[in-house]
Amino acid sequence: MLKVLFLCTGNSCRSQMAEGWAHHLKGDAIEAYSAGVATHGMNPHAIAVMREAGVDITSQHSKHVDELADVEFDYVVTVCDNAAESCPLFRGSAKVVHHAFDDPPRLAREAASEAEGLEHYRRVRDEIRDYVATLPDSLTGEQSSTGEHHG
Repeated sequence: MLKVLFLCTGNSCRSQMAEGWAHHLKGDAIEAYSAGVATHGMNPHAIAVMREAGVDITSQHSKHVDELADVEFDYVVTVCDNAAESCPLFRGSAKVVHHAFDDPPRLAREAASEAEGLEHYRRVRDEIRDYVATLPDSLTGEQSSTGEHHG
């Protein structure tokens, strides 16, 4: 199985959703992990909209990428621009792939209501689901670099 790390800034929303979808949709082909270049805790709205889609991510927790330093990843997928810019070095030959998604918490802050804010979470959740559904085949076709990547 391929070991894939989904990396985001705070490991609270997008990377957690991606890990959840990978377990749910691709558990037979991908050993999924998520982490952040910082830790911001689990986003309750991310948990809620994933639950709506039938995916429970409550057993996951927000972790710093350093906690996974001993894991040799095949791919590291940065799901936000900040993570791509500050992507650390990885052991072995991990290929770093960038596939950014909008930031639901930032978009929700500008929403007129909580219900409108949740629509941003749902849209991004569905975009992440559609992306994860293409894995692992799409990883080889995306722009990537070796584990020597600094960001």
